[in-house]
Amino acid sequence: MSPAPTGTAAAATTTPAFGAYLDFGAGGVARMAALSTWLGGAELRVGHTYLPGDRWSNIEGRPGFLDIWADWRREKDDRMLVLNVPMLERNEAHLSDSQVRRLLKQGAAGDFDGHFRKLAERLVELKVPDTVLVLGWEMNGTTYTHRCGPDPEAWKAYWRRIVTAMRAVPGQRFRFDFAPSRGRDAVPWTQCYPGDDVVDIIGMDSYDQPSGITFDEQVREPYGLQAHVDFAKAHGKPVSYPEWGLFRNGDNDAWMRRMLAWMDEHKPLYNTLTDYCPHGVWQCGQNPRASKVYRSVLSGRTDAPATPTPNPTTPEVPTPAATPTVPAVPATPPATGHPKDCTPLDLGEWVEYWLGGKLCLKFDWWSRTR
Repeated sequence: MSPAPTGTAAAATTTPAFGAYLDFGAGGVARMAALSTWLGGAELRVGHTYLPGDRWSNIEGRPGFLDIWADWRREKDDRMLVLNVPMLERNEAHLSDSQVRRLLKQGAAGDFDGHFRKLAERLVELKVPDTVLVLGWEMNGTTYTHRCGPDPEAWKAYWRRIVTAMRAVPGQRFRFDFAPSRGRDAVPWTQCYPGDDVVDIIGMDSYDQPSGITFDEQVREPYGLQAHVDFAKAHGKPVSYPEWGLFRNGDNDAWMRRMLAWMDEHKPLYNTLTDYCPHGVWQCGQNPRASKVYRSVLSGRTDAPATPTPNPTTPEVPTPAATPTVPAVPATPPATGHPKDCTPLDLGEWVEYWLGGKLCLKFDWWSRTR
């Protein structure tokens, strides 16, 4: 399979790829077939997972963690594996700006290059050298240690070091996705953009927030949806939506319809809905109206790509269907929650880490359907 073309010309030659984030571990792979069935056989060509950002050994892609995702990707040529990659360990440890600034300078000096070379070698070894890497996502916010705000210049230099280190690994064909959160957040995301030569895709994580804001306001706001597609066009890059979904405005079916229409209009390289509560529509039963819209619009989409690399064209209009109620799953790794009325079993931290969370015992399991 040849490397993917980049830029707006490439976006016009192939069909759209979509999927959902369903769990970061083996459960995420297993649930993709069930979600496809719920969508009337629609083809989910994007598998999306996250590397745990707790320690460097996990950011390097510890053996066993990515294997099942690589197996799924290799089953069909037109599939796409999207992997969120933290730029720093202790990524959700709420480090101070001064600590982050020091770490970014270390990264810019090359102190962490070896970790990313190991990740690149691991992905090539697993025969998924064309993985889309969402590196340092939502860098314009304050949630993650890998945030840009404390030192944008060091952040950009560090991104460049990482991309250079990973591209130097023989056999790689990675694409790097620069994906801020929608809006200005803590710092304008344009101040963090590291350069066209080290970015292949310009993504955006877009949730229905803050409370009371309309979809049109999300389009027009500074550094919002329109600014995103305009910026990507100016830089000759395709857009993506690695994370999107409901949030502060509840079961907002009007927003869901508008967001799906927006993506059909602007033809992202891929999109992956965040499918756990409060954002999701399949594994989250608290959004029945939006779930019905999502299922109606996407049900039955089985577009085959014009080339082995999934990029967008306009899909057919699907057939509406009913809405299920399914239990929520935890957020990004490591998973910690469990469904309501479910008794968790204590198997120990290490076993639970590789299982993706605690196992639960439900006495009504035989009668449950998804």
